Amino acid sequence: MISRIKGTQDFLDLSLYNFIIDQAKDHFGAYHFDEISTPILEPVELFHRSLGEHTDVVTKEMFIIQKHAESSENICLRPEPTASTMRAFVENGVQVTPWKVFSHGSMFRYERPQKGRFREFHQIDVEVIGAQSVSHDVQLITMLERFFSEKLQLDTFALAINYLGCASDREKYREKLYAFLTSKKAEGICDNCQVRREKNIMRVFDCKNPKCQEIYLKAPKIIEHMCAACNQEWQALQDQLQLLSVSFVVRPTLVRGLDYYSKTVFEFMSDDLGAQNAFCGGGRYDQLAKEFGAKQDYPSIGAGIGLERLMLLLENKKAQLAITQPKAVHVVMPLAAAQHTLALMIADTLLAAGLCTDVLLEQDSIKSMMRQANRMGAAYALLLGETEQQEKTVTIKNMITGTQETIKQIELVNYLKR
Repeated sequence: MISRIKGTQDFLDLSLYNFIIDQAKDHFGAYHFDEISTPILEPVELFHRSLGEHTDVVTKEMFIIQKHAESSENICLRPEPTASTMRAFVENGVQVTPWKVFSHGSMFRYERPQKGRFREFHQIDVEVIGAQSVSHDVQLITMLERFFSEKLQLDTFALAINYLGCASDREKYREKLYAFLTSKKAEGICDNCQVRREKNIMRVFDCKNPKCQEIYLKAPKIIEHMCAACNQEWQALQDQLQLLSVSFVVRPTLVRGLDYYSKTVFEFMSDDLGAQNAFCGGGRYDQLAKEFGAKQDYPSIGAGIGLERLMLLLENKKAQLAITQPKAVHVVMPLAAAQHTLALMIADTLLAAGLCTDVLLEQDSIKSMMRQANRMGAAYALLLGETEQQEKTVTIKNMITGTQETIKQIELVNYLKR
């Protein structure tokens, strides 16, 4: 037996997955977001420029495709969607801003598989490109909160927010943070954090080591070291969320894992997921467009929703959700090869009338076909034997009540629809 690659999964029942996607399309469409799609294959350089040379994604987690000997292309499987969306915006010369779009699909990262985390995983991506005002941040966060609480009926989640300030704020803050991390107060931080301290200092806050996290509670907070303009925006963000009845907690160590974030960052979390408890995260990125060749920067904000983790949260709530049920199945059963042509013709008529139909063509016994129809969840079994063929009738068995009757073939569609 050949098994699937570790860290991937087979979806044999897509009802919950499709429900989430359908609800997202409806909800985001109401906020005037358009659906787009970008390639799974992207240039490696796209993520080197956007995510940062020293992020875990770039240094350890990207799936880079072995290039052909004659090719100079460096191609990878996309590890995240924001860079792809910004590339599409710049490359296609989109003129209308704010450009409000969403997409969904597979992402790829080479990391240790665990609960809710896969090497091939699926995300819904939401982006607003060309969004200067902090009120865009508020609207995006509110839209997501309403999606989780109203559309998906989640009630066991929390929203954490933080503010990373402008580029000047972060430069000054890094100096204060470095002073702290090289002082006696930070003695005992792990080896990984010591590397991050030198290469990508704010990423130390992403460390999952409990001892490190305890030390960082005493670290200087960036929200206490911001310029007047950023302080004003930070206050406006909190005030507007409160006025819109969006509950949140301020987490000063929330920085997100990618270098392009600035100012607003946020995560939606649930304790029901365990240690890896974030199922949606995002933030503002104001200096990304020029990295991809734009003549000017386009302040933007976006978020990614992890579908695997969201499905874990919703699995026990499926009965409460308006998930579309499969159509009633009508199974046509020719009792001999002589009735196969008639069976196919009747099935074609039912399908043209919009009735879900299947045909059993394996020459089994009636008892065996009935068992198969039960396994298929059939609503009706339509029996065609020599008598039915000659008299142009069909015998219909209701698979739920067990009742049975014979009617004219020309009356079949109206009978079943009734």
